[in-house]
Amino acid sequence: MHTSESPTPRLRPSPDAASVGTPRDALQARDRNGLLRALSPEACAALLPHLESIEIASGQVLWRADGPIHGVFFPQTAVCSLLTPLEGEAAVESATVGCEGMVGVPVVLGSPTTHTLAIGQIAGAAMRVDASRFRDWLASADGAVPLLLRYAQALIEQTAQSVACNRKHEMGERCARWLLATRDRVGGDTFQLTHEYLAAMLGVRRASVTVAAGMLQQAGLIRYSRGRVTILDRERLEEASCECYRVVRGQHARLLGAAAEST
Repeated sequence: MHTSESPTPRLRPSPDAASVGTPRDALQARDRNGLLRALSPEACAALLPHLESIEIASGQVLWRADGPIHGVFFPQTAVCSLLTPLEGEAAVESATVGCEGMVGVPVVLGSPTTHTLAIGQIAGAAMRVDASRFRDWLASADGAVPLLLRYAQALIEQTAQSVACNRKHEMGERCARWLLATRDRVGGDTFQLTHEYLAAMLGVRRASVTVAAGMLQQAGLIRYSRGRVTILDRERLEEASCECYRVVRGQHARLLGAAAEST
């Protein structure tokens, strides 16, 4: 990987002060996140009053590396990235989280901080709860700990698969895998994504992404113009992807079941 030449996404301030909505919004929106949907009715009812609706912007910082984690996030239409910082080089994506999961696994595991940086990747809606309130809820929530530990395992599986993928698979395969996973998370075939951002997420030079995306476009699998991607042929795009897309989806389904699948 050419991480030394990969761009760093433009970061924005934390969204903590940009919350909108009410607990009533949370009740209406819970089904838009797989983990919230998979909670027991009792556990979900106890958490809902503490959730707030927010909008996450692309590049918005949810927490900084080695800094305190103030909130736990359940994306709905937003897609978030966990980035691993490197000294003297651009940070590299280690995992992606969308409507299937949560951003805040270190809190589940009892850690107040982590070396990863969490940012918004694709702008959209999410639910947020203060980390302290989440810890209190977790201590008494029926069945929540086993569920969230299985999700933590799913995130570890995703990260491990990404390490192997970045080391062994061709750029075009990796690009196809990433686009498919993003499509699943946003729930549609069209989404905003610049060459700069995709290069940062894949840990490569922008020129490499331009070539790979151009090949997928020439083959009629996607349309990519002015930072907007449209997937034209999902089946053929999956054929162009490496096995990592299917492996990660399969592990997520094995650990969490159909209730927590991406919508």
